[in-house]
Amino acid sequence: MAEPESPFGMEQPPEGACVTTPESRVLYLYGEVLMLAIRLPRSIEKRLERLARRTGRTKTYYAREAILEYLDDLEDLYLAEGVLERVRSGEERAIPLKVSLKRHYGPGRPPANSGL
Repeated sequence: MAEPESPFGMEQPPEGACVTTPESRVLYLYGEVLMLAIRLPRSIEKRLERLARRTGRTKTYYAREAILEYLDDLEDLYLAEGVLERVRSGEERAIPLKVSLKRHYGPGRPPANSGL
């Protein structure tokens, strides 16, 4: 059975390629194994295109960086929410900042920029 032809008239774009189709304004990101297609409003596509042109980087680079940054933030948020829920339920105990700084820096004075 023959493989279906891609919408771009090629079997597989080159590694790291970023391909858009003008009629659908869909951004296709190709990576090592997986591909992600993102529908973008025209205004965001234009901003991404301008940024890529100005800096000499690819749209793929900026889309990947934005996703990774957002994932890091979301993972931190969900981790913090989980800890907060366990502290509120009594499963975990919070350590006051002063105690934590003493453990880290010893019995001396905390660093000047610590606010303590």
